[in-house]
Amino acid sequence: MPQKQTENCWHIEGFDTFSSEEYPLPSDYSSEADAIAAAKAYLDELESTQPTSSSGGQNGIQDRVFVVRPDGSKFRIFPSK
Repeated sequence: MPQKQTENCWHIEGFDTFSSEEYPLPSDYSSEADAIAAAKAYLDELESTQPTSSSGGQNGIQDRVFVVRPDGSKFRIFPSK
């Protein structure tokens, strides 16, 4: 379910690849850079809970992370490797 957007706020959201469902993440950022940093931190958490060795990582069934712009459009964040 898409998050309700707060004017001029950036958000992050997850996507469960196994169930093909979006899920909200606690987020309300004033800049794109802050949202990207939070998304990358969440990717690090995912690596702990859904390790690449068993999930296939971002090319497998590991959850995806997106930054949601204030206008509601979004883009995917990838690990910094």
